[in-house]
Amino acid sequence: MSQTYLLPGFEGDEREKPVNVASVPQRSPFRYPGGKTWLVPLFRRWMMSLPSQPAVLVEPFAGGGIISLTAAFEQMAERVVMVELDEQIAAVWQTILGGEAEWLAKRILSFDLTVESAKAEFARNPKSLRELAFQTVLKNRTAHGGILADGAGVLKNGENGKGILSRWYPQTIAKRITNIGYVTQRIEFVKGDAFAELTRFRSDRNAVFFIDPPYTAGGKSAGSRLYNHSEVDHDRLFSLCEKLRGDFLMTYDNAEEVRALAERHGFQTKPVAMKNTHHAEMNELLIGRDLSWVEDGGVLREEPAAYRAASSKTDQRKARTRSRRGHKK
Repeated sequence: MSQTYLLPGFEGDEREKPVNVASVPQRSPFRYPGGKTWLVPLFRRWMMSLPSQPAVLVEPFAGGGIISLTAAFEQMAERVVMVELDEQIAAVWQTILGGEAEWLAKRILSFDLTVESAKAEFARNPKSLRELAFQTVLKNRTAHGGILADGAGVLKNGENGKGILSRWYPQTIAKRITNIGYVTQRIEFVKGDAFAELTRFRSDRNAVFFIDPPYTAGGKSAGSRLYNHSEVDHDRLFSLCEKLRGDFLMTYDNAEEVRALAERHGFQTKPVAMKNTHHAEMNELLIGRDLSWVEDGGVLREEPAAYRAASSKTDQRKARTRSRRGHKK
């Protein structure tokens, strides 16, 4: 069956080239299945195409959080609301954004990772939220593909034969966590249901939504393999998006059933190229009310100076002062 493109002029050979993710700032401490680092340049373009800066960006399926973090660091919205139901992932965000970023960074730096120490850590019953957060980061960085779902195996050979150490970069991970601590005032984290938070902001015309649910539509099984909470009512999600007052951008697997669902709700679709962790080029689907901004001729607002994570509390205060002065002008 031939591909259907709902946006006039969109053809399969006009897709943008896959993004070199090495060119995108790595903000998240997670090595996350389905991560959206590759989408960051398009996300920026969408945000800049909006008539004014949104009061709030809501990400109801936050996961690894790269989109929310990009918006917070680069001041694309006045505030960001991250929503995640998974207990393990939520523990990491609650710890980092709840004032324990420094503790988590130091715990990572001080951990001597071996197969034996990892197994011993996973055998422990965490007695606090921050201990669960550390276990989650450790599991994410030592499991095959970063998979946190039950039953995921630990790396054996890993990258270049490094085994369990091949994805464990304590200095890098700790730095990312510390940097996130500098933008906590911009981020609200909610451990809860995506639909409840979408409903909470449904009538807010100054809210925008980035929606990236687990890909289980059209009989896809990847979501159930990768995530502990993979069951999503896709029909309900599309119906709720139709009622949102603010703009939204969805990403989905490029499946026939998803395209048909978008068409039923009057949404536009655009296939975009991406590369998976094995460097194989694949298609994902952008979905929205108006995707004209994807084309080079779209009208964009002037991009604000990107927020730079301060390396110290003094630098952080200086950055905030400069930001306030800019707003007064």
